[in-house]
Amino acid sequence: QVQLVESGGGSVQAGGSLRLSCAASGRSFSGYAKAWFRQAPGKERESVATIDWTGGSTYYRDSVKGRFTISRDNAKNTVYLEMNMLKPEDTGVYDCAADSRSYSGSARPSSYDYWGQGTQVTVSS
Repeated sequence: QVQLVESGGGSVQAGGSLRLSCAASGRSFSGYAKAWFRQAPGKERESVATIDWTGGSTYYRDSVKGRFTISRDNAKNTVYLEMNMLKPEDTGVYDCAADSRSYSGSARPSSYDYWGQGTQVTVSS
């Protein structure tokens, strides 16, 4: 069975850090673009960061630039999201996603055909 499983979420105070992991299984995702999305209560899902198949090209939404870093280890079939200087507005359910049809990343959710089940990130002030 092909699936993505997130881990590393939790509750932290503002200014703290978390490292999210998304491990794929069932097939190699080394040629797939990957991304992290998040959804806060009562809000729409939004792109956080994307990464191309080699890890050489990344995208971040403006609100997380300089604080978050997306990376991938294709040998481990895993993508990561390092989150530093967390703010209460970063709170939400974080999902990883993969696009089997593209090497390059996209901020559009509709571009992705594989999704994890999400991990909760809660940042308190």
